[in-house]
Amino acid sequence: MQGNYITNFLKSEDIIWEDIIENDNRIELHIKMKQKPHICPRCGATTSKIHDYRVQRIKDVPLFGKPTVIVLKKRRYVCKHCGKRFYEHLDYLPRYHRMTNRLSIYILQQLKKQQSMKEISEVTGVSITTVMRLLDTVGVEPDYKILPEVISIDEFKGNSGGRKYHCIIVDPKGGKILDILKDRKQEDLSEYFKRFKDRKKVKWVIIDMWKPFLLTVKTYFKGAKIAIDKFHFTRYVYWAIENVRKRVQKELARDKRRYFKRSRKLLLAKYDTLTPEQKEKLEIMFWYSADLRMAHFLKEEFSNRVLKCKNSKEAKIELKRWMQLTKESKIDEFKRCIQVFNRWFEEITNAFDIPYTNSVTEGYNNKIKVLKRIAYGYRNFYRFRKRILYCNA
Repeated sequence: MQGNYITNFLKSEDIIWEDIIENDNRIELHIKMKQKPHICPRCGATTSKIHDYRVQRIKDVPLFGKPTVIVLKKRRYVCKHCGKRFYEHLDYLPRYHRMTNRLSIYILQQLKKQQSMKEISEVTGVSITTVMRLLDTVGVEPDYKILPEVISIDEFKGNSGGRKYHCIIVDPKGGKILDILKDRKQEDLSEYFKRFKDRKKVKWVIIDMWKPFLLTVKTYFKGAKIAIDKFHFTRYVYWAIENVRKRVQKELARDKRRYFKRSRKLLLAKYDTLTPEQKEKLEIMFWYSADLRMAHFLKEEFSNRVLKCKNSKEAKIELKRWMQLTKESKIDEFKRCIQVFNRWFEEITNAFDIPYTNSVTEGYNNKIKVLKRIAYGYRNFYRFRKRILYCNA
């Protein structure tokens, strides 16, 4: 659709303008088409004889933010040879339609944006059902022939179609969504991946610590390496130091508790980025608790040593060293870290051999959350899926 379609319509030589009425709710364009010979759809003869008129209201692209209606004085011609009666042909209006082609294309363009269907229906003056019906006509089905070398699998909270979590599959290298699955369960993932014939081309699969993801990948991608997204295993360290702070905070007087609560970000920030004043505030916290000092030291060691490894070989050495330090510290809050890192050790260290993460996937998840929030949720999963794929095509 041309960007100047409104200008072309207003300047069209085939249109005779009779009136323009504007009120608070809509704009009405009263027009009729210039008379010209028409071909009879029955016998093919040419006729210019008018049988009668009728007034037809046609919804069109909104003007100045208001729904616009074309009030057309439409002619009905009669064939002199066979007596067939038929309405004049209009390029912008399909047969039996009450809205222009321009409006249909305009609505489809708006559906690509972060807008709710209700907002689109209010601006265009059509029903929400019409907007849904137009969305259903969009073809966005992915190609089930080829998978990329790197794929990322993650879940997001959808609450549609009777399922709480849905699954998103992304190509992080190409930066595009491959598909949206109704559930994150192993049977749903198996049903999806078994459609692909040449799965050997997949070299890397990035997942989080959801066991059905791991089992599915090991079943269908035997030659691929599995990597845990760095964010998902790093956060266990930050959760541990936060739990230490909360434990120490509970043991202090009320004024001290407030100080610790307000200084939460200081503990989580990198020590090298702090100002001298902020470092002094940290020392005050450490003076109250040796466990907090040790927890902060473990966090810094993880950030400065483990996360800065250049490959899995270095990561294995540094992660084992860090886990040994953590065991020797005897801080209960870090036990969960050691358990998780032991269970997923190979997949965690593999993450240091690949330059891709789930960041692209998390970006799409954020867009999905916005799309879901502005619509106040979706009941129909398949329409939700189509809207996600269409918005991010």
